[in-house]
Amino acid sequence: MKLNKFLMLFMVLALATVLAACNSDDSTDKDSDSSNDSGESAGGGELNLLVPSEPPSLHPGLATDTTSSAILQNIFEGLMSRKDGELIEGAAQEYKISDDFLTYTFTLRDAKWSNGDPVTSEDFKYSWLWTLNPENASEYASILYPIKGAKAYNSGEGSAEEVAISTPDEKTLEVTLEMPTEYFLELTAFKTMSPIHKATQEANPTWYSEADTIVSNGPYKLTEWVHSGNMVLEKSENYWDADNVAVDTVNIAMVESEATQMTMFDNDEVDYLGPPYGNISLDAIDRLKTDGSLNIVDKTGVYVYKFNTTDEVMSNANIRKALTYAIDRKALVENITKGEQKPALGLVPNTVEGFGDDEGYYKDADYETAKELLAAGLKELGMSDPSELTVSLSYNTSEAHAAVAQFVQQGWTKELGINVKLDNSEWQVYLDKLTNLDFQAARMGWIADYNDAYTFLEQYDTASNGNNDTGWENPKYAELLTQSNAETDSAARLDLLLQAEAILMDEMPIAPIYFYTDQFVKKDYVSDMESDSLGNIQLKYVKVEK
Repeated sequence: MKLNKFLMLFMVLALATVLAACNSDDSTDKDSDSSNDSGESAGGGELNLLVPSEPPSLHPGLATDTTSSAILQNIFEGLMSRKDGELIEGAAQEYKISDDFLTYTFTLRDAKWSNGDPVTSEDFKYSWLWTLNPENASEYASILYPIKGAKAYNSGEGSAEEVAISTPDEKTLEVTLEMPTEYFLELTAFKTMSPIHKATQEANPTWYSEADTIVSNGPYKLTEWVHSGNMVLEKSENYWDADNVAVDTVNIAMVESEATQMTMFDNDEVDYLGPPYGNISLDAIDRLKTDGSLNIVDKTGVYVYKFNTTDEVMSNANIRKALTYAIDRKALVENITKGEQKPALGLVPNTVEGFGDDEGYYKDADYETAKELLAAGLKELGMSDPSELTVSLSYNTSEAHAAVAQFVQQGWTKELGINVKLDNSEWQVYLDKLTNLDFQAARMGWIADYNDAYTFLEQYDTASNGNNDTGWENPKYAELLTQSNAETDSAARLDLLLQAEAILMDEMPIAPIYFYTDQFVKKDYVSDMESDSLGNIQLKYVKVEK
């Protein structure tokens, strides 16, 4: 989905008191499109899904991965939500934006937590401050930085009292920003900005680790969690729009192997297969294309290899560039992934306006340049022969990630003459390795948290950013990002972001591989289930008719 123009948005906002970004919502009580024409409750039926691993964390302020997000976005609800990729009101019934675009005033619905307590503005303030509290080490705390005083508090240079979030009453939340921020409203639909139940958090700091201690405010509640086994979501009778939640029960198995996932779908054990609920086996793609059951949709995301720039070898920019140039992305997506992905010649996907130029920052499979860069890098490292260099390439356990890594390994070995060692780990162990910079080169995907190029670029603003995982930082790069946040002219802001991307691609702490698509299959009796461009699936709208 293309980004809205900043100035156009401001002009429209000046004409309306309340407007939902990307798409206006006529209803202040519930989404009109989700209502049941008969006026009767829409509930009924079960949906069977799977996820590839145990969710690493079901705390909105701590979760960083797509598996956790798939659960969180259905058991919690932020001020804003999404339907068909468009922003709509969630826990907020309405909102107003001041004339200077700095103050957002949200009016909450008469909503309840799963335990029956009312959802209040204080819940949102408490949860946001909890995430910003440096003692809680939230890797996503930076997503709240547009709020005045948030960055200072999170970095230890300010206090919680100085963060510009106020609660005039139980139903009113007022937020003041450091500067006009084009995408702030979108942030309030992201998992990190969901509320947490204050009494539960204070009584039990590990409340999010078991089903029977989780108190949530979304359309579903987690009623069963067999760790490394399965989860069950049940429609929450206390959810404000429960009458329009079509499926009563969602059964979610945890299955790591893509081959097993595919077999389960073929055997009617699951009703849908595709991100974030599993992945189609690479071996099955041709078959599914032939029988016409494979669905492919564009996704605003990028598959990358990250380089640990604190490692002696990977601290060398010429080595990083050599490895990046010596990947045949076109052959990879045509012969290995086969999902109509696009070769990534930059970080920001071509689904974001102004980015993803076909020419990119480097040529795909530029082996001659790669060899020249490798020779220069080896000399700087005190080596003379490529065979002296061994690179460890890490990935989390997955047939698909293994196939990509093996393809890249073969290319680096054949074209550069270096030794490449493959290293795989289970998902949670893998995330810890990246956080601790215990790797040389490692795969990671990044799906847009909100519909703006900044979500891709911001994670590398400092080495301490919880999502960086490279050890790299550049003061000029960080300054360009800061300037982009203060810029209200769309063209000028785009130029600043492009300048930042150019610095990143020149120093290459990462090697972009391809821009994502989502491939999925579903049973004929399942409808209204397709991920949006950000990879979100709101189970609230899914219907099962069998």
